[in-house]
Amino acid sequence: MLMRTDTFRELDRLAQQAFGAMQTGTWSRPSAMPMDAYRSGDEFIAAFDLPGVSPEAIEINVERNMLTVRAERRPLDLDKETQVQLSERPLGVFSRQLFLGDALDTDRIEASYDNGVLVVKIPVTERAKPRKVAVASTGGDRKAINA
Repeated sequence: MLMRTDTFRELDRLAQQAFGAMQTGTWSRPSAMPMDAYRSGDEFIAAFDLPGVSPEAIEINVERNMLTVRAERRPLDLDKETQVQLSERPLGVFSRQLFLGDALDTDRIEASYDNGVLVVKIPVTERAKPRKVAVASTGGDRKAINA
């Protein structure tokens, strides 16, 4: 119901970690954001790690069956006299795209942001939920059913 996308982005992330490449994402080439995805009852939940990102800098779009999450972590607003001693936290633009299956209700997506974690909840459509099918009886007559 939920499919991962962009395997090359994962390779880029691994190369950045291995070779110490620049960790600043741009709007044309955003960095990946870590996430977890799971099903709980009748909804799928995707949790994205976005520490230090203000809620106003998060953008969630749904087009057909594609969910896109973009966020931007901006540098701290320091005065001119402040000397930065160490700067390791990645800055810039982060993005993640998920293909959503037809069994998910994209019209009722909910999102919340707390403690640096964006949680997106996507309900399962009624037609995709498990259900019992009643068996009708035509009385005492037994008839063969051709399948």
